[in-house]
Amino acid sequence: MAGRDSGVNAGQDPQEAVPGGLARVGPALFVRLKLRLIAGNLRGSTQRLLGFVFTVIAAFAVAALGFFLMAMLRLAPADIATDVGTVLFTALLVGWAVVPLLAFGLDDTLDPARLSLFPLRTGQLATGMFAASVTGVWPIATLVITAGAVVGLAGGIGGVLLGVVAVLLQFALCIVTSRLVTTALSGVLRTRRGRDVLAVSVIFFILAAQLPNLVLNGNLVTDPGAALHGVASVLRWTPPGMAAHAIADGGLAAVAELAFLAVLVTVVGWLWIVALRRALVSTDASTEGASVRNSKGLLARVLPDGPLAAVAAKELKYARRDPRGRVGWFAAIAVTGIMAFSLSRNEGGMGGVALAVAPACLGGVMIALQSSNSFGIDGRSLWMNSVVYGTGRDWRTDLAGRHLAVATIAVPLLAVLALVAAVLAGNLAWAVPAALTAWGTLGVGLGVGALTSVLLPYTVPDRLNAFTGAAPGQGGVAFAASFGAMIGSGLLALPVALPVLLGLTWVSALAVPYGLLISWGGRRIAGDLGFSRYTTILASTSQST
Repeated sequence: MAGRDSGVNAGQDPQEAVPGGLARVGPALFVRLKLRLIAGNLRGSTQRLLGFVFTVIAAFAVAALGFFLMAMLRLAPADIATDVGTVLFTALLVGWAVVPLLAFGLDDTLDPARLSLFPLRTGQLATGMFAASVTGVWPIATLVITAGAVVGLAGGIGGVLLGVVAVLLQFALCIVTSRLVTTALSGVLRTRRGRDVLAVSVIFFILAAQLPNLVLNGNLVTDPGAALHGVASVLRWTPPGMAAHAIADGGLAAVAELAFLAVLVTVVGWLWIVALRRALVSTDASTEGASVRNSKGLLARVLPDGPLAAVAAKELKYARRDPRGRVGWFAAIAVTGIMAFSLSRNEGGMGGVALAVAPACLGGVMIALQSSNSFGIDGRSLWMNSVVYGTGRDWRTDLAGRHLAVATIAVPLLAVLALVAAVLAGNLAWAVPAALTAWGTLGVGLGVGALTSVLLPYTVPDRLNAFTGAAPGQGGVAFAASFGAMIGSGLLALPVALPVLLGLTWVSALAVPYGLLISWGGRRIAGDLGFSRYTTILASTSQST
């Protein structure tokens, strides 16, 4: 069947056409296959079709805006325009090296294992995968944006001619670098630990992307032009920097730089083919057996045996092993740290104890948002609850175990975040009201999350990618659950959080009892609702992903 689909017969040269001349295995075939995959994915699903239309519109808008901004560099001084072009070209290359990793497990053309059974030589597979890589709205948008540099940087007809070559080489370098990274890491990304490392790396990448904004808002740079020139001078001799300077400078030096870029693209392409050949013959690490430790956690040792301890231990194992949940924890830490740093450096913003309390409370809300769909991560295995849960009290116990597991991690973590925020704010004593208020906010968020878990449940996809939040068609439900939990938590937390933010720090002593009360009330209502809506929850969390 594979030979028929790809136009190859047994014992025949794959380059030759099949009898009747129906097809030839080449880049054009991979492009048609990619387009067929896109069309087939959209067929019969209005949500996916609307999502695709939105993606096309967004890519068109980004391409138009990027081309316009690149072209507007012609109005800037030549040295500043070249520096900006160098930084932007480098950012594009880094983005192409990192962003496709987020789609691993969603785009079948990124994983060479998907095509390993086809009777194709490695060279054919590489050219076909390259063609599939450039087929799509975002690769076209990237090419349009880089083409704008020819308008903005080129100084004459020679610069325009060399600029076209530089744009094509920059685009090819982005594609082959992206393919080299995804192919080399494909075996690791199919394992749980590989996805964990990816999740952590992406959080740090997002943090790094915020550094320029933090530096400028924090008045750490008195001369942005000099800072830009300093960064561009470092990036000048990187491949993207050479491409940008080749467009701006022209002449023999530009020809030499483009020749180097062509050699580099060839070398990276060859390394990709080597990595591809190795990936096709290496053992899939995701299918290897893993060792299982037969040990009880600390929480299970402290609590008496029963449903509460069992649920809490299970949730802690999810937090330790499942990258889907771990992304939320890292995101909460990252956002809290960024907000604390920004507020401490912003002289015109809020002051006083709010500099420590606001980031800590935001961290509490973000951590609590992970409980806005408590049953989604269980998926189809939620049916087992029907065996032992016969009353609303059983459901309340289940929710209490989930909340206890979250609190076991979140309470010390929020204390550390409050301490860091207080240090950045300049008063270590503010860590106490910040931690107390954050703990109360966490309790409020858990109570609200219990209600959204039974009212707006949805499936958490069991995919290789840790950054997919809901099954196809459930994106609206996921957005409503998360947004509703965030708004509800914020409103219910105002009675204790707002006075502390305004300077009445003694109110923070009431935050923890208030949070525990809201959490208890949310579990009590959600337990009865969950018992009556069990079949609906099971159907919503068991949809195909």
